[in-house]
Amino acid sequence: MHAWLCTDPSGVDALEWKELPTPQPGPGQVLIAIQAASLNFPDLLIVHNKYQIKPPLPFVPGAEYAGVVEALGVGVTNLQVGQHVACLSGTGGFGTHTLAPAALCLPLPAGFPFTDAAAFIMTYATSHHALVDRAQLKAGETVLVLGAAGGVGTAAIQIAKAMGARVIAAASSDDKCALCKTIGADATINYSTQDLREQLKALTGGKGPDVIYDPVGGDLAEPALRSIAWRGRYLVVGFAAGPIPALPFNLPLLKGASIVGVFWGDFAKREPQANATMMMALAQWYGQGKIKPVLDSTLPMAQLKAAYARMGARDVKGKLVMVN
Repeated sequence: MHAWLCTDPSGVDALEWKELPTPQPGPGQVLIAIQAASLNFPDLLIVHNKYQIKPPLPFVPGAEYAGVVEALGVGVTNLQVGQHVACLSGTGGFGTHTLAPAALCLPLPAGFPFTDAAAFIMTYATSHHALVDRAQLKAGETVLVLGAAGGVGTAAIQIAKAMGARVIAAASSDDKCALCKTIGADATINYSTQDLREQLKALTGGKGPDVIYDPVGGDLAEPALRSIAWRGRYLVVGFAAGPIPALPFNLPLLKGASIVGVFWGDFAKREPQANATMMMALAQWYGQGKIKPVLDSTLPMAQLKAAYARMGARDVKGKLVMVN
């Protein structure tokens, strides 16, 4: 097998495409021949040693992937050789093969392409957990999605619309805003050229959004929070802009608003049954055409460094997927 190996987490340039022995699965594991793997923001952080999870060296990055089960470890009864699966195991995806815990593998229904499956779990699970579980979103409410043209942002737009909400998508360029309209956003704000607070006031008749979905952080956080509706819920999803914002606590007090943390990874570990139920619901929504990953492009696995460069430049709309 071959894989992109990280022996020094000093950045993307330190990754090396290496030939490695093909491993055999241990108890509870499966060997997967990877067909597609998506690039997520944590994949960028982890090779710079900036992610909250720091795997022992050396490791193969690539949190999320899809492929074919080639071998079963002792005790694996829920999967079989030849089965198509998707998996989010945190590492291992940027190669031709990997070992994965069988318990983390999502069996794919017929007609679920590997490219879509590789771009499905992290973004849709994060956004569903955020909007349905943490925000308790109701039909008719208004959702502001920041960073709306990215992976989790596009998933959040689709999930919010599936739930009957009105969606205002905020993104950094006109073409990103146009993409958001094509997948269901009711209105858009280009926060590079428009004032976020003024536009939110105009688009909501002064009421503000009921739910704010924020995977960006940085300078957008405070003006967004200042605009929130009475009893609004501000979802802290991530910090793609870099800086973690310091927000004045008088703002949620004055609006009767809640600041709600979203950590899907720990939710999945702490509440596995609830997470499994959620994943089944998402798979059904995919089958019904309610949600579908937005793929920026697919690239050969050998071009991983070019994909990383595009993500680092915030030049990606939806998800980048590497294919073998």
